[in-house]
Amino acid sequence: MEELGPQEMTAYKPSNEPVPEGEIIVERGSTARDIGPKFNRSAGDVVRFLFLQGATVTATQSLTDDMIELFAAELGAEVRLVDPGEEREAELLAKYFDDIDDAENDEDLEPRPPVVTVMGHVDHGKTLLLDRIRSSDVVSGEAGGITQHIGAYQVITQSGHPITFIDTPGHEAFTAMRARGAEVTDIVILVVAADDGVMPQTVEAINHAKSAEVPIIVAVNKMDRPDANPDRVLQQLAERGLVPEAWGGDTIVCQISALRSEGIDDLLEQLALVAELEELGANPKGIARGFVLEANLEAGRGPVATVIVENGTIKVGDPVVAGAAWGKVKALLDDRGKNVKFAGPSMPVQILGFSEPPQAGDEVRVAADLNRARTLGEARAQRFRLTGHHPVAAAASGAKLEDLFEQIKRGETASLNIVLKADVQGSLEACTESLKRLERDEVKLNFIHRGVGGVTENDVQLAAASNATIIGFNVRPDKRSRELAEKSDVDIRTYEIIYKLIEEIEAAMVGMLAPEYEEVITGEAEVREVFRVPKIGAIAGCYVRDGAITRGSKVRFLREGTIIWKGSITSLRRFKDDAREVAAGFECGIGLSDYQDLKEGDIIETFEEREIPRV
Repeated sequence: MEELGPQEMTAYKPSNEPVPEGEIIVERGSTARDIGPKFNRSAGDVVRFLFLQGATVTATQSLTDDMIELFAAELGAEVRLVDPGEEREAELLAKYFDDIDDAENDEDLEPRPPVVTVMGHVDHGKTLLLDRIRSSDVVSGEAGGITQHIGAYQVITQSGHPITFIDTPGHEAFTAMRARGAEVTDIVILVVAADDGVMPQTVEAINHAKSAEVPIIVAVNKMDRPDANPDRVLQQLAERGLVPEAWGGDTIVCQISALRSEGIDDLLEQLALVAELEELGANPKGIARGFVLEANLEAGRGPVATVIVENGTIKVGDPVVAGAAWGKVKALLDDRGKNVKFAGPSMPVQILGFSEPPQAGDEVRVAADLNRARTLGEARAQRFRLTGHHPVAAAASGAKLEDLFEQIKRGETASLNIVLKADVQGSLEACTESLKRLERDEVKLNFIHRGVGGVTENDVQLAAASNATIIGFNVRPDKRSRELAEKSDVDIRTYEIIYKLIEEIEAAMVGMLAPEYEEVITGEAEVREVFRVPKIGAIAGCYVRDGAITRGSKVRFLREGTIIWKGSITSLRRFKDDAREVAAGFECGIGLSDYQDLKEGDIIETFEEREIPRV
């Protein structure tokens, strides 16, 4: 490591040199030479200050966050720490996009269709409601009848108004996806079953919608059920701040039956009314941008991203960038799978032409040219590699599920390595969050690789090299991958329903955890007399008051209720004969390991440790 030279140590700038105004951006892990000029100071100033604080560093040594913040506080400067590469990304955004962003003046805005998100608890009828609205069949194509990833659809109402719908999954594992849906939406339809009422995911959906500060329309579904109780639903909603209009509140409530297609026209009319009151607008001629709802890798088509356009118009041939992915729009497909030449505000489309599948939730931007899109995408990819946030992370030490217990027995912190593959980005994100919640103090998870697409030979080789378990959700390994996995002793576990994935992995992890024990008192004896035996030491003549005293038992020695020694019984005699066990009501002689300070009236308490079953 390079040391600071003598000349540099004395080449300080004046201490009264003004510090730049405003927020100073500093990358984590910067050196004294990196941060000195940002504060109008030399590297020597930084090194000397830290030396006076008790930290000896060199000019080229990476500094901790605390060191950087301490130096900034000394100068009275405002500092913001960013990940390596993030500053470069911000510079590129300012250079390539800020100068071409439109101001979106009111006179440039035109009315746009509302983006409506359908939320609610699992099996309350969200997908069936959309099914009726857009006259298609999605439910039958979902494993277990549960929506597994986000779909976006645009429909035209009977009055001729286009409305974009986002169907967010209702299972709790997809909380993050529901939150992302609320961020891009204008109106939320909260579906609540009249026979079931407000459930945990219903409450989560309400919280997401409220945090997004968007209007909520409640659709009380399954009114055709004989045990439907809409009044109970309204009471539960009112308790959570959604007071119906009929009760003097401002929440629109529609009673529907998606199964019988009843009340849906009224729901659409209320949607159109709320959208009109919101005065939704966008500039179709402005710089196009949107959000990635879903992304996956399709055979023959390459990376495909489902995008909701927020502003401007995305056209075929436009250079685009989303996260680390970049490319030129080769094709645009609407929600019916038809090719279109452009997509305006609030329109959901699939974009073909990205260099790789972008991450769900990434912002899509249209660049002035392909070179700018590539430069920004590659800068982000480099940042992901530097910070370790890229889906492909460096292999870490760890164990497969079947080897986890051996790692615990060696006294190490157990670590489970996982290669996670899923069909689409939304499923990948949901599986990741679900598995992270299974972590315990004794077991940590390392995601060696996360990606979309089938299980490939590369995945098996990576799992073999890093001692990882492959988990596939809605994907399967091909024949060559299976053969390689068998040859390499790599465990591949595949699932189609997320409940089963969570339950099986949790059960496996619980079974591999270090066992927990509880102490059980097995016997208690009172010292009645102390005998001194040459070459042996003190022997306690005892009366067993409770339980049984067993030779070799672990023991606590109590005096006036205070523990003064812990050890084990080395000898146990009944009269002159050795005994294995002496029951309550009998007298015996007890010899203790490494303890001689025995007195009459002391209590000898024996105990054993029994394993507590994991739950």
